Amino acid sequence: MGHLYGFAVGMVLTVVPASLNAQEVGDPQQGSIFARHVCAICHAVEHGQPSSPNPQAPTFDTIAKTPGITEMALYASLRTSHRTMPNLVLKNEDISNIAAYLLSLKDAR
Repeated sequence: MGHLYGFAVGMVLTVVPASLNAQEVGDPQQGSIFARHVCAICHAVEHGQPSSPNPQAPTFDTIAKTPGITEMALYASLRTSHRTMPNLVLKNEDISNIAAYLLSLKDAR
């Protein structure tokens, strides 16, 4: 039984890093372009914009500076419908790009 457990743990340790490497890293420039075309209807998407066109929509700067914001958190958020947000169906590539752009705003000055 111990050998079976050791084998299972070994397989998990082999498969998990491989799946993490397979995750696509987004392109912040493509994310910025997408955001300007799709998200800017409601959100202030450019760094330094003081307010969003829709006062209830947070600016991208605000989202980027939210404590604990990560690519995974952004991915989950963009995959989940929101009561106050249109139900957008986004491709994985678009989500990765938007997340990369948002995370690039974290350190923007």
